[in-house]
This record gives sequence, C-alpha cells and structure tokens, in this order.
Amino acid sequence: MDYINKIVYALIILNIFSCSSNDDESPNLASYLEGDIFEVGAVIACAASDNETKDILTFYYPEEGATNIRYYETVHAQVDNSDFSNYTQILLQSTPFFNGYLGKFTQAASTEKWIIVTFELDGEIKISNPIRTKQISKPTVWSDDVEINQDESGMPNFTWVDDPVGDNAIYFQVISDDQNNLLSGTYTYQNYFQYYDTSNVVLNITTETPQPLVLNNTYNFTLMDVSEDNWVNFVINKTFTSL
Repeated sequence: MDYINKIVYALIILNIFSCSSNDDESPNLASYLEGDIFEVGAVIACAASDNETKDILTFYYPEEGATNIRYYETVHAQVDNSDFSNYTQILLQSTPFFNGYLGKFTQAASTEKWIIVTFELDGEIKISNPIRTKQISKPTVWSDDVEINQDESGMPNFTWVDDPVGDNAIYFQVISDDQNNLLSGTYTYQNYFQYYDTSNVVLNITTETPQPLVLNNTYNFTLMDVSEDNWVNFVINKTFTSL
C-alpha cells in the first residue's frame, strides 16, 4: 500500500510540475503574447557579428525593473518578420555589457535569421523591433578609426566617416571609463557627437547627466553604425586619454 501511495504522490507532483512548466515555457512568441498587453518597438536592441568568432552578438537595453528577458529567433530570414508565430524562444544566457548597463546574448549561427528580444515591465510585455542578422552577407566591420577633438577640455568631440559601408540608419555612441562603466549612451543621425552635448541627440539612454571627463584619465569610445533592420554594419572601439 505504501508503494502505491508513493507512485500516486509522485504522479501528482509530476503533473503539477509539468503544468507549471508548460505555462511558463511559451517557446512560440505568438503564444507567449496571447491574452497579454504588449508593446512592439519598446525594447532597444540590435545585433552584430563578432570580429573573431563571427558569432551573433545581440545587444539590448534592459530598462530598470525589466524582468523575464527572452530571446526569440526565426529558423531563417526568408519568413514574414511581423508574424510572431515564426519566432521560437531560444534559452540563451544573457551576459552584462558595459557592466550591466546593457545586456548581450551570444550565439553561433550558420544561417541568417530574424531576432526579437522581449522583457516584462509594468504589467506589459515589451518587444524589440525585428533584427535581421547578416553575419554571412554583410558581417560587421570593426575599426578604431575616429577623430577626437579635445579643444574643449573634458568634452571631447568625436567624428567618424559617415556611412562607411552603406545602409546606415542611425549611430549609437557610448563613452565608458577604464572600468567599462557606461557614462553616456546616445543616438544621433549625424556622424559626430560631443560629450556631453545632446543638441544633435535623437535618443538618450543615459539616465543622469554625466560629469565632465577627468584630465589624464583613460576612457573608451564605442560606436555602432546601425541599419534600419537593426543590424550593426560597423563598430568603432577607441581608447583615449582625456586632455
């Protein structure tokens, strides 16, 4: 009798675990969104190909309070990118980027596809615009070629070649310190940015106005040249000393 009771108990526990697991898993994006309030274009995200491994690097901005961050992708790029039933959840570990100010997913991929990043915030599911990976047809070009004018102390002006590989829609620039902490994160349409002058900034993810750079300290400038379909065409990484 004890043996039978143990079997029944085990089946009950297994059934409870299976039900809760199925409710939480939602591998299909359309199924995950069903019955919930969601907002498309509410997650800032883009993707690039790694300079050495050629892996796909998907970057996203997790707003404060964001939970249940998920990564979805299609089987290949020849699908309707607006049909959420084409996106399947892939269980990837998110890693900190700029010490957690941004997040990053890394995945090896032999085919090009569409990617979507989601998270939950304020009772809604926030969804990124679809990202078209181009690690085969147009791999990301990596460079350190940027002109830095430091005539105004503590507020360097960065200028780079406009649309160097074609298909540019917007530029994302980050200034970080020597500990990789993000000081400034901004978007511009023009191929220049002065720290911290936001007169030509069209989108700003910097939560507080940063202090002027400290004389003789080391900083990093990162630029992402992003296409309309959120692929990073071109990346600049440059370390400099504040004058």
